[in-house]
Amino acid sequence: MRFVKLGIISIVVFSTLIFLGSLLLPSTAVVERTGVIQAPIDTVYAHIGNLKAWADWNPWFKPDTAATLQFSESGSGAGAWYTWTGTRSSGKVTVIDSDPKKGIHYSMDVKNMKPVDAGIELKPTADGKATAIFWHMQTKLGMLPWWKLRGFMADRIFGPAMDKGLNTLSAICEGTHEN
Repeated sequence: MRFVKLGIISIVVFSTLIFLGSLLLPSTAVVERTGVIQAPIDTVYAHIGNLKAWADWNPWFKPDTAATLQFSESGSGAGAWYTWTGTRSSGKVTVIDSDPKKGIHYSMDVKNMKPVDAGIELKPTADGKATAIFWHMQTKLGMLPWWKLRGFMADRIFGPAMDKGLNTLSAICEGTHEN
Protein backbone atom coordinates (compact mmCIF):
# COMPACT_ATOMS: atom_id res chain seq x y z
CA MET A 1 0.00 0.00 0.00
CA ARG A 2 2.89 2.34 0.79
CA PHE A 3 4.28 1.91 -2.77
CA VAL A 4 0.90 2.74 -4.30
CA LYS A 5 0.67 5.96 -2.23
CA LEU A 6 4.26 6.86 -3.14
CA GLY A 7 3.50 6.19 -6.82
CA ILE A 8 0.38 8.37 -6.79
CA ILE A 9 2.15 11.19 -4.94
CA SER A 10 5.08 10.99 -7.38
CA ILE A 11 2.74 11.22 -10.40
CA VAL A 12 0.91 14.22 -8.91
CA VAL A 13 4.17 16.03 -8.05
CA PHE A 14 5.71 15.27 -11.46
CA SER A 15 2.56 16.43 -13.29
CA THR A 16 2.46 19.62 -11.23
CA LEU A 17 6.12 20.34 -11.99
CA ILE A 18 5.53 19.82 -15.72
CA PHE A 19 2.54 22.17 -15.66
CA LEU A 20 4.40 24.82 -13.66
CA GLY A 21 7.40 24.51 -15.98
CA SER A 22 5.13 25.00 -18.99
CA LEU A 23 3.99 28.32 -17.53
CA LEU A 24 7.48 29.60 -18.31
CA LEU A 25 6.96 28.88 -22.03
CA PRO A 26 5.16 31.45 -24.22
CA SER A 27 1.50 30.85 -25.05
CA THR A 28 2.03 32.02 -28.64
CA ALA A 29 4.28 30.36 -31.22
CA VAL A 30 5.83 32.63 -33.85
CA VAL A 31 7.87 31.53 -36.87
CA GLU A 32 9.33 34.19 -39.16
CA ARG A 33 11.56 34.26 -42.20
CA THR A 34 12.83 37.16 -44.30
CA GLY A 35 14.67 37.56 -47.55
CA VAL A 36 15.26 39.68 -50.61
CA ILE A 37 14.10 38.54 -54.02
CA GLN A 38 15.83 40.11 -56.99
CA ALA A 39 12.57 40.80 -58.84
CA PRO A 40 10.03 43.64 -58.82
CA ILE A 41 7.23 43.54 -56.27
CA ASP A 42 4.60 42.85 -58.98
CA THR A 43 6.41 39.68 -60.03
CA VAL A 44 6.61 38.40 -56.45
CA TYR A 45 2.99 39.29 -55.71
CA ALA A 46 1.84 37.34 -58.77
CA HIS A 47 3.14 34.18 -57.04
CA ILE A 48 1.94 34.86 -53.51
CA GLY A 49 -1.34 36.61 -54.28
CA ASN A 50 -2.82 33.74 -56.30
CA LEU A 51 -3.41 30.63 -54.19
CA LYS A 52 -3.28 28.42 -57.27
CA ALA A 53 0.33 29.57 -57.86
CA TRP A 54 1.31 28.33 -54.38
CA ALA A 55 1.76 24.83 -55.79
CA ASP A 56 5.00 26.03 -57.41
CA TRP A 57 6.73 27.23 -54.23
CA ASN A 58 4.80 26.76 -50.97
CA PRO A 59 6.11 23.72 -49.04
CA TRP A 60 2.73 23.08 -47.38
CA PHE A 61 0.53 23.57 -50.41
CA LYS A 62 -0.17 19.86 -50.76
CA PRO A 63 1.00 18.18 -47.55
CA ASP A 64 -0.22 14.78 -48.70
CA THR A 65 0.44 13.47 -52.22
CA ALA A 66 -3.02 11.87 -52.23
CA ALA A 67 -4.73 15.09 -51.07
CA THR A 68 -7.73 16.41 -52.95
CA LEU A 69 -7.65 20.18 -53.49
CA GLN A 70 -10.60 22.52 -53.93
CA PHE A 71 -10.36 26.26 -54.67
CA SER A 72 -12.74 29.17 -54.33
CA GLU A 73 -14.02 30.60 -57.59
CA SER A 74 -11.42 33.35 -57.40
CA GLY A 75 -7.98 32.09 -56.43
CA SER A 76 -6.80 35.53 -55.34
CA GLY A 77 -7.91 38.50 -53.28
CA ALA A 78 -9.60 38.79 -49.92
CA GLY A 79 -11.93 35.86 -49.32
CA ALA A 80 -10.11 33.47 -51.66
CA TRP A 81 -9.54 30.03 -50.17
CA TYR A 82 -8.43 26.50 -50.84
CA THR A 83 -9.01 23.28 -48.95
CA TRP A 84 -7.21 19.97 -48.95
CA THR A 85 -8.39 16.60 -47.80
CA GLY A 86 -5.88 13.80 -47.58
CA THR A 87 -5.00 10.67 -45.69
CA ARG A 88 -2.68 12.46 -43.27
CA SER A 89 -4.33 15.86 -42.88
CA SER A 90 -7.04 18.20 -44.03
CA GLY A 91 -7.53 21.91 -43.71
CA LYS A 92 -8.29 25.26 -45.23
CA VAL A 93 -6.33 28.41 -46.12
CA THR A 94 -8.33 31.63 -46.38
CA VAL A 95 -6.98 34.98 -47.58
CA ILE A 96 -8.07 37.69 -45.15
CA ASP A 97 -6.47 40.67 -46.85
CA SER A 98 -4.56 41.11 -50.08
CA ASP A 99 -2.73 44.15 -51.47
CA PRO A 100 -0.44 43.97 -54.55
CA LYS A 101 1.90 46.56 -52.98
CA LYS A 102 1.99 45.11 -49.45
CA GLY A 103 1.37 41.33 -49.63
CA ILE A 104 -1.26 39.04 -48.15
CA HIS A 105 -2.64 38.11 -44.75
CA TYR A 106 -4.21 34.65 -44.41
CA SER A 107 -5.46 32.13 -41.90
CA MET A 108 -4.76 28.41 -41.97
CA ASP A 109 -6.92 25.86 -40.19
CA VAL A 110 -5.59 22.31 -40.07
CA LYS A 111 -7.58 19.46 -38.54
CA ASN A 112 -6.49 18.68 -34.95
CA MET A 113 -4.21 21.75 -34.83
CA LYS A 114 -4.53 25.27 -33.48
CA PRO A 115 -5.49 27.94 -36.07
CA VAL A 116 -2.58 29.79 -37.67
CA ASP A 117 -2.61 33.52 -38.42
CA ALA A 118 -0.05 34.22 -41.13
CA GLY A 119 1.10 36.73 -43.68
CA ILE A 120 3.59 37.41 -46.40
CA GLU A 121 4.58 41.07 -46.44
CA LEU A 122 6.29 42.69 -49.40
CA LYS A 123 8.25 45.92 -49.64
CA PRO A 124 10.21 47.23 -52.61
CA THR A 125 13.90 47.89 -52.08
CA ALA A 126 15.14 51.47 -52.38
CA ASP A 127 16.05 51.06 -56.07
CA GLY A 128 12.74 49.31 -56.86
CA LYS A 129 14.48 46.41 -58.61
CA ALA A 130 14.14 43.91 -55.77
CA THR A 131 11.56 42.97 -53.15
CA ALA A 132 12.06 42.47 -49.42
CA ILE A 133 9.81 39.67 -48.17
CA PHE A 134 8.71 38.84 -44.63
CA TRP A 135 6.81 35.57 -44.09
CA HIS A 136 5.37 35.06 -40.63
CA MET A 137 3.07 32.61 -38.86
CA GLN A 138 1.58 32.92 -35.40
CA THR A 139 -0.40 30.40 -33.36
CA LYS A 140 -2.12 30.98 -30.02
CA LEU A 141 -1.37 27.84 -28.03
CA GLY A 142 -3.35 28.20 -24.82
CA MET A 143 -2.13 26.88 -21.48
CA LEU A 144 -1.80 23.12 -22.05
CA PRO A 145 1.81 21.93 -21.65
CA TRP A 146 1.89 19.70 -24.78
CA TRP A 147 0.79 22.62 -27.02
CA LYS A 148 3.31 24.94 -25.40
CA LEU A 149 6.11 22.41 -25.93
CA ARG A 150 5.18 22.15 -29.60
CA GLY A 151 5.15 25.96 -29.77
CA PHE A 152 8.59 26.07 -28.19
CA MET A 153 9.83 23.84 -31.01
CA ALA A 154 7.81 25.57 -33.79
CA ASP A 155 10.79 27.36 -35.33
CA ARG A 156 12.76 24.11 -35.57
CA ILE A 157 9.76 22.26 -37.00
CA PHE A 158 8.45 24.80 -39.51
CA GLY A 159 11.40 27.16 -40.11
CA PRO A 160 13.35 24.92 -42.53
CA ALA A 161 10.25 24.42 -44.71
CA MET A 162 9.69 28.19 -44.78
CA ASP A 163 13.33 28.69 -45.81
CA LYS A 164 12.88 26.18 -48.61
CA GLY A 165 9.68 27.88 -49.74
CA LEU A 166 11.30 31.32 -49.83
CA ASN A 167 14.31 29.97 -51.72
CA THR A 168 12.05 28.32 -54.29
CA LEU A 169 9.92 31.46 -54.61
CA SER A 170 13.08 33.52 -55.08
CA ALA A 171 14.36 31.18 -57.81
CA ILE A 172 11.01 31.29 -59.62
CA CYS A 173 10.74 35.07 -59.49
CA GLU A 174 14.37 35.54 -60.52
CA GLY A 175 13.99 33.08 -63.38
CA THR A 176 16.60 30.62 -62.09
CA HIS A 177 14.20 27.86 -60.99
CA GLU A 178 14.65 24.44 -62.58
CA ASN A 179 11.65 22.13 -62.70
